[in-house]
Amino acid sequence: MNEELQKNFSSQEEIDLLELALKVWGERKFILKACGYAVLIGLVIVFSIPREYTANAMIAPELSDNKTTGGLSSLAAMAGFNLNATSTADAIYPDLYPDIVTSTPFITGLFNVQVKDLDEEVDTTLYCYLNEHQRVPWWTLITSAPFKALGWVISLFTEEEKEDAILDPFHLTKEEADIAKELSERITVSVDKKTGVTTLSVTMQDARISACLTDTVVRRLQDYITEYRTTKARQDFQFQEKLFERKKKEYEKAQENYAKFADANKNIILLSYRAEQERLQNEMNLAYNVYTQVAQQLQMAKAKVQEITPVYTVVQPASVPLRPAKPNKVMILIGFIFLAGVGSVGWILFVKDLLKGWKKQTTI
Repeated sequence: MNEELQKNFSSQEEIDLLELALKVWGERKFILKACGYAVLIGLVIVFSIPREYTANAMIAPELSDNKTTGGLSSLAAMAGFNLNATSTADAIYPDLYPDIVTSTPFITGLFNVQVKDLDEEVDTTLYCYLNEHQRVPWWTLITSAPFKALGWVISLFTEEEKEDAILDPFHLTKEEADIAKELSERITVSVDKKTGVTTLSVTMQDARISACLTDTVVRRLQDYITEYRTTKARQDFQFQEKLFERKKKEYEKAQENYAKFADANKNIILLSYRAEQERLQNEMNLAYNVYTQVAQQLQMAKAKVQEITPVYTVVQPASVPLRPAKPNKVMILIGFIFLAGVGSVGWILFVKDLLKGWKKQTTI
């Protein structure tokens, strides 16, 4: 009995599916027409979206070694962890590079970078380029028109800001904050936790600007890390340099005093003069010993600065991209065709019959 019910149920399902397939096949022209319209709309959308180019650069920073965790760090690297980053005395390690690059001081520091597009039609600062030379789709102009009109009306009743105002990262204007947010979204940094290799990517509407800005971001990041790591050592070196100059003058003064006294009392054999001459000679020798020790410490401080200065290996330098990264025309067209096909099939199978039933009820 159960087997017969199952057979009847399966045969009914096959009949229902066959009826649905025949219904869809009967409306194939409608489906093809909808897909054709979707292709046209997709082409309009695709060619309305501005092209954007992405340039990449890869750097391998020098990581400090930790002898006590050498074996554990190698095992942790196989599991995807980096013990060197947490065990080192440095507060800045590759995992923090994305936060550094997207920070407000770093982003605002890029505003005055000079950029030039591939056609050499634009030669201005990065801030002006992002504010005045960005292409947008036509529908963005339509949707933003009411807000621009409202802003223009409000500006009539408010004081205009000075155009030559000094940039203050602590207190950005709305326009500066919007540009900083857009720029931070166009810069991406990813770090391979196993190898420490850092990949920087910059996306811009011009291929040359994206490559040049990528190179600038790499150099600024290197300078930032170098500045941080060598600050204490450079302060010590500057202190030793000042101390060296002072001790050098003290030694030269003591040497001059001894020479003058010796020349003035050359033929005098009194013990008091001999004692004074010996005292001046001892002061000169003491000043010389201190001077030589400070000179050695100065050389050590100078070597320390060189020792802790990080070295970066550019694995892959930035280059001008040849193909745009956005928009993906093929995927957009496939998406429009898929939505049109699914929507038309849903209309045929469900909505069309519901509308017919609703019309019959209203006519009755």
